Amino acid sequence: MATGGGDKLLTIDPDELRFQFELGKPSHCDLKVSNTTDKNIAFKVKTTSPKKYFVRPNTGIIPPWDTCIIRVTLQAQLEYPPDMQCRDKFLLQSTPVPPNSDTDALPANTFSKEAGKLLEEYKLKVVYVARSDKGNSDNNIKQNSDPSSNQAIQAARAARDAAVKEATQLQQELDMLKKKNQKQSPGFSIRLAITAGLIGIMVGLLLKLVLSSPPSPIPPPTPPPTAAVDG
Repeated sequence: MATGGGDKLLTIDPDELRFQFELGKPSHCDLKVSNTTDKNIAFKVKTTSPKKYFVRPNTGIIPPWDTCIIRVTLQAQLEYPPDMQCRDKFLLQSTPVPPNSDTDALPANTFSKEAGKLLEEYKLKVVYVARSDKGNSDNNIKQNSDPSSNQAIQAARAARDAAVKEATQLQQELDMLKKKNQKQSPGFSIRLAITAGLIGIMVGLLLKLVLSSPPSPIPPPTPPPTAAVDG
C-alpha cells in the first residue's frame, strides 16, 4: 500500500513477508525493491518489532530503473506465537533524492512528512508458515496407530515387571536362608555363596535381555531354575 500522488516510486515483490517458522532457528525473506522512475530514490525500512528482525540494508538509495534486494531475517524464536499468527508490521518509506546523494550522508529529515514532499509508504504484513518434518511426523503417526507396536511395548513392559518381581523374591528367599543357616558349617556357606552367585548372574542376564529387546511381541521370560539348598 502506498500513499502519495502519481505513479509509485518503487515496486516491491513480494507484497508480504513470509517466514518459514521453526523453533530455535532463524529464517529470512528477501524483498525485491525496484525503482520505476528516472530519479534516485532513497528508502528506509521500519518495523514494529525491531528486536526480532535484522534488515539489511535498512536504508539505501536505488538508482533510476535499478533494483535492490533487502533481506529481512527473523531471529531464532523460543516459542510459537498464538495460533501461528503474527501482528508484526513493516513500513518501507521512499522519497526522491538529488543525484550523487550518499546513503550515509542523508539528512535527518529525509523521511519526515512535510508539506510539498513526495513521500511514499508501503505497508507489509508478516506471515509465519510452520515448518514441519514430514518424515518424523509420518513415523510418529505410524507408531501411534500401529496396534501390533503398542502390543509389543506392553508385552515388553509386562516381561520386565515380571523379571523384576521374580528377582526381588529370589533375593528375599536368599536373605532368609542366610539368616536361618548362618550358624551352619563352612561347607554350607560356600555352597550358599555359589548358589547366590549363580542366581544373581541369571537374574542379571534376564533383566539385560528384557530391557534390551526391541519393541516387538516377545514371550514372557523363562524363570531361572530353583537351586537346591541342603538343609
